[in-house]
Amino acid sequence: MPYCEINSREEENRGVKLFYKTYGHGKTKVLLIIGFAGTLESWGPQIKGLTSGNEARDEDVAESSRRDEEEEEGIEVCCFDNRGMGRSSIPSNKYHYSTTIMAKDALSLMDHLGWRKAHVFGHSMGGMIACKLASIAPDRLCSLALLNVTGGGYQCFPRIDRQIMSLAFRFLRANTPEERASVDLEVHYTKEYLDQTIGSSTRRKILFQEYVKAMSSAGMQSKHGYEGQVHACWNHKMNQDEIDTIRLSGFPVAIIHGRDDLVAQLYHARRLAERLRPAARMVELHGAHLVGHERPDEVNTALLDLIKVSESKLEQQEWSNLAERESERAMPLSNRNNDGAVVLVTLYSLLAKIQLSFLFFMGFFFMFFGHMRNIVKVLKPVRVLAVES
Repeated sequence: MPYCEINSREEENRGVKLFYKTYGHGKTKVLLIIGFAGTLESWGPQIKGLTSGNEARDEDVAESSRRDEEEEEGIEVCCFDNRGMGRSSIPSNKYHYSTTIMAKDALSLMDHLGWRKAHVFGHSMGGMIACKLASIAPDRLCSLALLNVTGGGYQCFPRIDRQIMSLAFRFLRANTPEERASVDLEVHYTKEYLDQTIGSSTRRKILFQEYVKAMSSAGMQSKHGYEGQVHACWNHKMNQDEIDTIRLSGFPVAIIHGRDDLVAQLYHARRLAERLRPAARMVELHGAHLVGHERPDEVNTALLDLIKVSESKLEQQEWSNLAERESERAMPLSNRNNDGAVVLVTLYSLLAKIQLSFLFFMGFFFMFFGHMRNIVKVLKPVRVLAVES
């Protein structure tokens, strides 16, 4: 199996290996970085769209032919399991997970493949990792695509409503692949998409079976992997210097987002696009968190357009669809020079932290309640019937 060993003296990288696969062939290289609790298989629709459905390549064959392919037209795609998930290593220390550490993982994989530059596309947490990668080594990127991404921290948490609270409760109580699959479907897709009829069944039933099968065979995410990736998302932040590095590096950026995403709110993606202007183009599609699955043709078209424009001499201002007037109107409030805006930003941040604290309290309560119920079951006295002699 193809593995990339992270050769580094840092403690967090000792013994870490990444499982990866490559698809297609050609001089254009694309690195796909998956999101939280996801495996490389989640990129299926994009792999098919970018490589015309080519199967995964045997690593020995890929290595022997890679030099000859440098002059060929076409796209070679690499995707991998992040540390903490799938067949990659799972460090037990949560502090060995951060978007910076995982961005360096991706760079090590590029070095392992012999890729000098690549188009880097990330989904959700993978988008956060891609942003860090772009700020650390901008000279290694041809373009950057961020799908259903946020700025990390409190932005990772959804708005509070009845539907979200119900999903959060069911997620915390999910102990089997069936229970987890039921929750994941409602988080990943719109109801409209799930209710579509496919032959004599529905898409919901078909996807449910696929999710259960995948989790049953590969197993649900481990405790260490879950805690580590949560730690990485919560502590992710892009400061202005990092944003400026990406914005001024000369490669185009596409931010692709589903309007009905329950996990990564559209508002935060729009704010990130504004911060990256004029390098960024905002693409909003009908769909939820896995918009690349719901709208594969539109997402793949946007990605291919990004690759094409990176090879042209198009000016950044011509690539961006964020008009100057819209930029001023939608600019993050913290960038506006008036006291009222500062007050609004402070209030918004406070409300977000209150929302996060409430979600944490509810999660802790449900887990504590479940733990105490199990203890009561164990300690509950057993009635013994008298036996007549």
